[in-house]
Amino acid sequence: MNSQGNEAPVDSGDHIAWSPLHIAMVGQKGLPATFGGIEHHVENIGARLVERGHRVTVYCRSTYSEVVVEEHRGMKLVAAPTIGTKHLDAIVHSATSTGKALSAGADVVHYHGIGPGLLAPIPRFLSRSSVVMTVHGLDHQRAKWGTAAQAVLGAAHWMSGRVPDELVVVSRDLVEHYRGRSGLEATYVPNGVVPHPRVGADLLEPFGLQPGRYAVCVGRLVPEKRADLLIKAFRQVEGDHRLAIVGDSSFSDDYSRHLRDLAADDPRVVFTGFAYGATLAALYQHAGVFVQPSALEGLPLTLLEAVSYDSPVLVSDIPPHLEVVGKGSSRHRTVPVDDLEALTTALRQMLLADRAPDPVADELRSAVVSHYSWDTAVIELEQIYLRSLAKRRGSPGRHHGPHQGTSRADDIVLQKGSR
Repeated sequence: MNSQGNEAPVDSGDHIAWSPLHIAMVGQKGLPATFGGIEHHVENIGARLVERGHRVTVYCRSTYSEVVVEEHRGMKLVAAPTIGTKHLDAIVHSATSTGKALSAGADVVHYHGIGPGLLAPIPRFLSRSSVVMTVHGLDHQRAKWGTAAQAVLGAAHWMSGRVPDELVVVSRDLVEHYRGRSGLEATYVPNGVVPHPRVGADLLEPFGLQPGRYAVCVGRLVPEKRADLLIKAFRQVEGDHRLAIVGDSSFSDDYSRHLRDLAADDPRVVFTGFAYGATLAALYQHAGVFVQPSALEGLPLTLLEAVSYDSPVLVSDIPPHLEVVGKGSSRHRTVPVDDLEALTTALRQMLLADRAPDPVADELRSAVVSHYSWDTAVIELEQIYLRSLAKRRGSPGRHHGPHQGTSRADDIVLQKGSR
């Protein structure tokens, strides 16, 4: 036993015996990744697992794209049927994906999200596949769901701490959530970020934006991200700056229409729709300020991207944001969640501020890029897979894989549970 009371792997428990695995990814909409945080997570993790010698199958929703390619960055993509409605899309896809994964003999079935994990008992109790679940956020708290859907997702949330062989979370706040609510321990493996080269400001021209003269908000248009609050705040900012809302509806058409109604008589507000690749990079890099006033997040890739691009950022003071920006700097500020006056004041100040050298801001950006690493995350996740299989098949040992790997040992909380 180690100091935390967990079972220690043999040979001192530094690593688990390495072997190539067949890993099935379930819960993402599909690949190649476009606008979704989970999709980007799966793409970055999956591609690196392939590089390390594993076989990765990603199950894509039949509603995700008209054409599903058979392979992407070494991962096999398989279309799985679903019903493209708000309440059935995720659960039906998870059911069909789980069936396909078990038929294919996957060693690990990795669920992404609380809702898709409703199907986790099937491989957990009816197969030799190990079950890993990554919780990217508390989906049962999202405002777009009605009472019945929240009840179902609440049950899925309860199951998430008890059914999987290994529970993974992307933020320390989620570690504390499971510890405080359920007395369970989760393994902390955060999202990663990759530094990007500069791109030209000419990509802003279709949106009528000028470098440094606009605020940008990136993400799905759902109530918990509080884009409505941002529009109200921006409308109180004088001058010719603009606000770019980058994203679109996610089974939240009423809310999306509400946002457009709020901005209808202010031509400075621009709805770009979803943006990808170099266009999205330009929107980040040339922004006067990136704003994310959310009331609920897991660990937002959008914020990590904004910091990595060295964009000034203004975010609500919810715990996942504070994990990234800490005490902040002149280029990284927080405001109380749902405080319209504070958001308006800070937005005005950051749009009008002259950008001056700030060693604290430079140090924060470097720390974010260093800590939030996909390469580190995939090594840690590989060990979780091997550990979960060792639990099911009783063969723990030392790691002898192609890469010895590193660990965020001070951040990792080994999985316990009531099993």
